[in-house]
Amino acid sequence: MTNQSLYQVETGRRDGFVSRASEAEAHLPSSYANISALKANFGAHAIGNSHCFSFDKRLKRYHGKGGIDPTLDPHYAIKLISKCRPGNGTTTEMVPGSSTTFDTKYYELVAKRRGLFHSDAALLHDKETRDYVYSRLKSPESSFFADFGSAMVKMGKVGVLTGKAGEIRKNCALVNRYFFFLP
Repeated sequence: MTNQSLYQVETGRRDGFVSRASEAEAHLPSSYANISALKANFGAHAIGNSHCFSFDKRLKRYHGKGGIDPTLDPHYAIKLISKCRPGNGTTTEMVPGSSTTFDTKYYELVAKRRGLFHSDAALLHDKETRDYVYSRLKSPESSFFADFGSAMVKMGKVGVLTGKAGEIRKNCALVNRYFFFLP
């Protein structure tokens, strides 16, 4: 990707005084979410690593039957099994070879049945989301970035605080009363 902006960040948004991980997690879909839940509040994961326990059911206990998830590429499953030993706390790339780069490689892997999570595989089980995955393979990367930017602007308009609720922060990562104590 070049040094271009993905979207214009709107400023002046009021933020709350408290952030809790538990509240954020309550609104994120599970890695085992079905397509209905994903379409309602899907968040892509194109960067980073995941602990093996987040997807290990796909490798050995799929639906409690002791087998590998049939929607997972068996060759990829074997690689994951060899890397993810029980109880060792191992992590693996969510998008192998591209986990530190924001790009469209995720869609290539989903199309090849190499999405790490069940929620990735679910994208191929619905016509609308399957068509979107395959459209990413045929479109220039710039169209993905335009879609992403549009989605981020829309998300920024969800749950906006007004009036005296919250505050406009000097540093978006900190509540203002803590910002003034920084060196």
